[in-house]
Amino acid sequence: MKVKLERTFAVPAPVEQAWQLLRDLERVTACMPGARITERSDDRHYKGTVAVKLGPASMAFRGELEVLALEPATRTLHLIGKGTDATGGSAAAMDLTARVEALDAASCNLIGRSEVSLSGKAAAFGGRMAESVAEQVLRQFAANFAAALSAAAPAAGADGAAAAALAAAPPTQLNGLALLWGVLLGWLRSLFGLRGA
Repeated sequence: MKVKLERTFAVPAPVEQAWQLLRDLERVTACMPGARITERSDDRHYKGTVAVKLGPASMAFRGELEVLALEPATRTLHLIGKGTDATGGSAAAMDLTARVEALDAASCNLIGRSEVSLSGKAAAFGGRMAESVAEQVLRQFAANFAAALSAAAPAAGADGAAAAALAAAPPTQLNGLALLWGVLLGWLRSLFGLRGA
């Protein structure tokens, strides 16, 4: 099963500051709910984990990330990732392109386009629910990205201190309540044709 999404989020930070964060894969991974880089092979290849907890149930994926492109001219990051859960009952692959575009001197847009392929137990949600799950993950990522930029803003002149502060921050776990709410809304929309959130 495949899920494709393209979303734009406003970020209250200058575009160059947002680009500095976006091009640092280890720092930007810390913004992804439940994600963590565990090994860096080189500037393009990484290994890591993603943990998702929903009430008493949890899934932990181990996998690899490869940076396909990092384009300063367009402030664009393109990467692919793949992994399996600890039991081997689920697999996931992702193709992600993210870029930042200036809105004005103090703000920018974070634009993300992703295609996620799921198999096994992870695909059990079905098409519409999987899209709601992906939507919630993207929203939490954008909120964490903006928060990381806000935390680094006072130390804008001290890049080392800002990077250390972001690296020290523990990864935020995927918000199971928000995720379930998104899944429920998606299911209700599919049943009754509801619009809006």
